[in-house]
Amino acid sequence: MQLTGSVIAITGAAQGLGRAMAQEFAQQGASVALIDMQQEPLEQAAKELRNLGIKAEYYVVNVTNEAEVEVAFADIAMEFGQLNGLINSAGIMRDGMLLKVKDGKVVSKMSKEQFQSVLDVNVTGTFLCGREAAKQMIESKSEGVIINISSVSRAGNIGQTNYSASKAAVATMTVSWGKELARYGIRTGCIAPGLVETAMAAQMRPEMREAFLNTVPMRRLAEVEELAHTAKYIFENDYFTGRTIELDGGTRV
Repeated sequence: MQLTGSVIAITGAAQGLGRAMAQEFAQQGASVALIDMQQEPLEQAAKELRNLGIKAEYYVVNVTNEAEVEVAFADIAMEFGQLNGLINSAGIMRDGMLLKVKDGKVVSKMSKEQFQSVLDVNVTGTFLCGREAAKQMIESKSEGVIINISSVSRAGNIGQTNYSASKAAVATMTVSWGKELARYGIRTGCIAPGLVETAMAAQMRPEMREAFLNTVPMRRLAEVEELAHTAKYIFENDYFTGRTIELDGGTRV
């Protein structure tokens, strides 16, 4: 698919990975619809992207709210006249052990709220945005691509029951959508990074960061620009669908 002249919606676009994706696609000549809950950084991002000579609009949306998502994607289709892509970048982490045990007794448990909140954003949010993007692509007769962001942790990781479950779900939804939507000219893709150099990673304790880096053969974190480059490949390769690209520097968990 040609990116020049296409319209790409990106969730989690106010900062980090989502904002880097928007920058990459704007530089390729795509118009962008920025979706996030943070209005001020969204406004700033849209302003900066317009300076590249492309159309950029922003939408303040809670991706777990079905009505808000439905309205936002209908507005995007109306504003831009088409929709050619979605990158589901919005996501959260709330790590914790399933159980904490001291002297043979369970002293605390991962709460249902801690578990559910991660699934709400990472799974339900991805589902709702993917569904509405596909609807608008079909009804506007726009061939398109939906990219989900998974993680190397989808294989399971200590302290990440909620996050690992959510990222495994995201990867499997990619396969299901690829099979269902191909008949409408819609492809899907998934990127499963290891830890990425973002503001979240910068907040890690030095000893935790070093411990993680010791598991990465490349001995560094992924750069957001490298994930954006991978997304660009998925968009431009018209035979790619329903698959996950691991971008983890050789990490295995």
